[in-house]
Amino acid sequence: MSSSHPSGSHDHHHDHDHHDHDHDHDHNHQPPGPARPWRRFGLAGLLVIFAAATACLVQVRSGEATVITRFGNPARVLLEPGLAWRLPIPFEAAVPVDLRLRTTSSGLQDVGTRDGLRIIVQAYVAWQVQDDPDNVQRFMRAVQNQPDEAARQIRTFAGSALETAASGFDLADLVNTDASKVRITEFEAHLREQIAQQLLNTYGVRVLQVGIERLTLPSVTLDATVERMRAERETIATERTAEGKRQAAEIRSAAERDARILQAEATVKAADIEAQSRVQAAEIYGKAYAGSPQLYNLLRSLDTLGTVINADTRLVLRTDAAPFRALVDGPPQLPATPRESKP
Repeated sequence: MSSSHPSGSHDHHHDHDHHDHDHDHDHNHQPPGPARPWRRFGLAGLLVIFAAATACLVQVRSGEATVITRFGNPARVLLEPGLAWRLPIPFEAAVPVDLRLRTTSSGLQDVGTRDGLRIIVQAYVAWQVQDDPDNVQRFMRAVQNQPDEAARQIRTFAGSALETAASGFDLADLVNTDASKVRITEFEAHLREQIAQQLLNTYGVRVLQVGIERLTLPSVTLDATVERMRAERETIATERTAEGKRQAAEIRSAAERDARILQAEATVKAADIEAQSRVQAAEIYGKAYAGSPQLYNLLRSLDTLGTVINADTRLVLRTDAAPFRALVDGPPQLPATPRESKP
């Protein structure tokens, strides 16, 4: 019995020690078991909250407007760049609207002018969606936020406006060799007035500029234009020729008038000089006659002969009468002057 008791005691002690070891092992690893699910749930909750916050944020980019739609209907318009809040889909959605400047061409249009001629003209329209909530929503409703559709309808408006605007101008107002008579700027302004208000009221689109991109003439209009220009050139040439003749006649008349005045003044001066010379000659003759009457008569006779006779004159006259007597008698004998006696 003594031998069996220790053996039984040993087995009981071994079992007790093994039980205590298992209890200690379970006690050391029990707390981490229930803590892991709570951490996972917390991380998942954070991810859900982050995803919900991200779904509620919308970014408004520069050059765009963002329309917040609620169940498909526009609710509000965001214009300031940055982040904004909205309800998550499907309650609210964000639709970006491009506000940048766009250019649309009307294409070549065959239109008639006021004077009944045809021209082929192409215009361009610079436009953008007006950056205010009402016009942004108007643009969305009109073309479903499709810029290409807006451009197509703007081309239609521009084509109609070209026809209307051209009917208020003559061809010479648009095509002319005289730059001062060309009214393209007025034509563009009239074109803009035709479409600006309609596009703003209908599509929420603001027209910034309208210009003529190309303007050509059909063959019939080109021939008529060339003939008109030729007629204008001929008219101008005729007017300038007439003006030149008129100015030449004025210059010629003024020159003749000045010549007559100068001639009259010269005649008067010549008459004065001649009168003065005659007076001086009479004085000289008087002094000569007083000094020597015979020499005076001779000189006067010679002067008379020089006046009435030239190289081709042949006269048969008496030589015993004056003034031809001087030719026969010769110079008169002058009395000798007494010489002073020398001492």
